[in-house]
Amino acid sequence: MKLIHTADWHLGQSFHGQERHAEHRAFLDWLLDTLAERRADALLVAGDLFDVVNPSLRAQELLYDFIVRAHQRLPRLDIVLIAGNHDSGNRIELPAPLMKRLRTHALGRVNWLDDGRLDAERLLVPLTDSDGETRAWCLALPFLRPAEVTGAGLGGDQTADDGERRNDYVAGIERVHQQLIAAARDRRQPGQALVAMSHAHLHGAAVSEASERPIVIGGEESISASLFPAEIAYVALGHLHRAQQVGEARIRYSGSPLPLDFSEVDYPHQVVEVTLDGDRLAASEAIRVPRPVAMLRIGPAPLEEVLAELEALEDDPALARERWPWLEVRVELEAPIPDLRAQVDAALDGKSLRLLRLERRLPRVAEQADTARIDLESLGPRKLFERTWQARWGEPPGEAVMADLDQLLQEVLDSDDEEPRP
Repeated sequence: MKLIHTADWHLGQSFHGQERHAEHRAFLDWLLDTLAERRADALLVAGDLFDVVNPSLRAQELLYDFIVRAHQRLPRLDIVLIAGNHDSGNRIELPAPLMKRLRTHALGRVNWLDDGRLDAERLLVPLTDSDGETRAWCLALPFLRPAEVTGAGLGGDQTADDGERRNDYVAGIERVHQQLIAAARDRRQPGQALVAMSHAHLHGAAVSEASERPIVIGGEESISASLFPAEIAYVALGHLHRAQQVGEARIRYSGSPLPLDFSEVDYPHQVVEVTLDGDRLAASEAIRVPRPVAMLRIGPAPLEEVLAELEALEDDPALARERWPWLEVRVELEAPIPDLRAQVDAALDGKSLRLLRLERRLPRVAEQADTARIDLESLGPRKLFERTWQARWGEPPGEAVMADLDQLLQEVLDSDDEEPRP
């Protein structure tokens, strides 16, 4: 049987204040076509469906519209969704009874039985082939929050310090995985494959430069790939945006289908096609996701070079505005340039591009130890400004800058003297 593994859609993401609904819609349209062309039996989405726990109505509409369209076009397709650390587990599960009628299974949280054991049955999802025969079991494990896997009732110590609580958290995550795998062993029949899906951080996996939210702190919540024994044919992971395998070809992060930050612009954004032969992995193939909106980075470079690159950028005036490329500009400065934004805007005037971020890279000034206590009241705003400028730029402010400051200070003083308006 054939599975498609994807994760980290982050529907509803606000990209430097801009909506990305058109990009997400284009991805979901492409994904549906890919599922049909590849004749997939199941779609596994390993968490972070939404970007925030309270997604907009439009973001939710994208997800549910996709599920309905997928069922209409591929009535035998099984879809399994798990909540990630950006999602609300309760929100993901709220429409679960309705989604089951569309062969979609939504798992947002774990439950515990009265005797303290994991309620594993609800996390085991049968995956069927085109004839309706169960060929595999998906061990669908949503993101595990500390409150779900620690505490006195689950073997944790409520009075422990931070280090001990982190250890309890990791131990709790491992315990849940172990109990779920044990239940899957008991449930499977000969020839049926086990496919694990988890939203977690594995030891040794490469994180993104700027866009991933730490699950706890410092990566100390990461778990070992050894949790997944060889009898697990494939491990579909979510959370890390860089597509990668962890140790073995059967343990993979699909990565995010779209760049979620400019630092991810060069990542291979993809979904993974997984082919099972009986109870083993026969093949896995990365399928590149076409980028519906280009993402461009200029610099870091001095302003003169940046302006030249901006003026040389090609654009397509025929593009709808929602498909205009996103642009980040990084300028290396040796001295302040008050009209920097105006110069950049002038170079982009008339181009079908969307400037999202203008980063000023300041010169590195050697830090000088200054242990003297500073009395701000006696220092005054003018002297404080001079000191701050010197620390930032490595030289004192010029006469023109100080004249501007004096004018601003006077305007503030004048406004303070005015009578309050009724």
